[in-house]
Amino acid sequence: MAAALPPTDALVVGGGPAGVSLAAELAARGLSVRLVAPHPPRPFPPTYGAWLDELPDWARATLADVWTDVRAYTSDRPTPLLRAYALFDNIRLLNTLLARGGGGLTWTVGRVRGAVRGGEGWEVCGACGETWRAHVLLDAGGHAGSLTRPRHPGGAALQTAFGIVGYFDRPPAAPGGMVWMDHRPPCPGVRGPPTFLYAMHLGDDRYLVEETSLIARPALSRRALQERLHARLSAQGTPPHDIEREEWVAFPMNAAAPQPGAVLAFGSAAGLVHPVSGFQVAGALHDAPRVAEAVAVALARRGPVAATQAGWAALWPPERRAAREVALLGVQALLTLPGKQLPAFFDTFFHLPPAQWRAFLSPHTEAGTLARTMLRLFAHVPLAVRVALVRAAFAEPGASLRALHRAAQFPRTSGTDGE
Repeated sequence: MAAALPPTDALVVGGGPAGVSLAAELAARGLSVRLVAPHPPRPFPPTYGAWLDELPDWARATLADVWTDVRAYTSDRPTPLLRAYALFDNIRLLNTLLARGGGGLTWTVGRVRGAVRGGEGWEVCGACGETWRAHVLLDAGGHAGSLTRPRHPGGAALQTAFGIVGYFDRPPAAPGGMVWMDHRPPCPGVRGPPTFLYAMHLGDDRYLVEETSLIARPALSRRALQERLHARLSAQGTPPHDIEREEWVAFPMNAAAPQPGAVLAFGSAAGLVHPVSGFQVAGALHDAPRVAEAVAVALARRGPVAATQAGWAALWPPERRAAREVALLGVQALLTLPGKQLPAFFDTFFHLPPAQWRAFLSPHTEAGTLARTMLRLFAHVPLAVRVALVRAAFAEPGASLRALHRAAQFPRTSGTDGE
């Protein structure tokens, strides 16, 4: 068995954007940090997009493209969203994060098998017999977690998507623009759960097009979404003439706020996938400095256990927990809403005052604002949608009342209601 290495201040499990951003911010605060991932540093494989106004200023240098023509379709007539949308250059994002960490960050290739407490610190066991010691242990191993497990009320409800980056003789979406959500049917006579098209013009005749199931339990399969995407492209007369690569994503959307534990979770391992949009990266880039600062200060002053507790408090304060309970009501509504009514739901959603729907999709909006936006949305949707939403609320009346009660405990602290 390999000899145990000297302890580091922190060990972060996971080499995705959340794990690398947190490891880098901890190292930037003078901590010695080991990041353990099953691969060496490499560009993040998935496509990551974000609203431009939700990114920290430094992250704008990591972008591959920005679109100001961003639209949604709930009918044949597009709704301009009037909000810039950005695509990350994953190589730039990785390199920028590693540079922020400086010399205090060590990347170790390996797989974590388990961890045991050793005094106030940890002994972390690798799959090949390695032992890494650290004062603070952080799990950023994705939605399945490496050492932690997010809880999904009623069972995991997943967003799934199949996409291609390809070359087209005829544009499959608006040239020079980005389609955030196209809820028009993929082809005549399609049956089954609803899906929508997410599309980006990447320059010249190159596009990313992705057929997405917003949330479903059980989830739509890769094969079903692949067939729908190609049926959509064929029906609109825009099949690709060459495919550069395919992409498949599947992750749970309905994680509850986790209870603090001995291991500090982060990113989707901490349940931080947005329960309506599915976004996580922009939120992680904002959360990482705050969590790292809390951990570093508490570790220096009060030790490892206090550092973990401080990290949990910074990541999931009471206000954020209350907001998640409210957001999960929206998740339940989307799960129970008949597919044919989703276009009307989103048509009403995107015709709310922009400050309201933007706040609803933000990862840091307080519970009161979320609750008020949901009530305004309820008041303006068509009657058939309203009836379906009432049924969703009464399916779990205790959860609905509890979430609204919690939201009432946190008065509005900003002008995000757009009033």
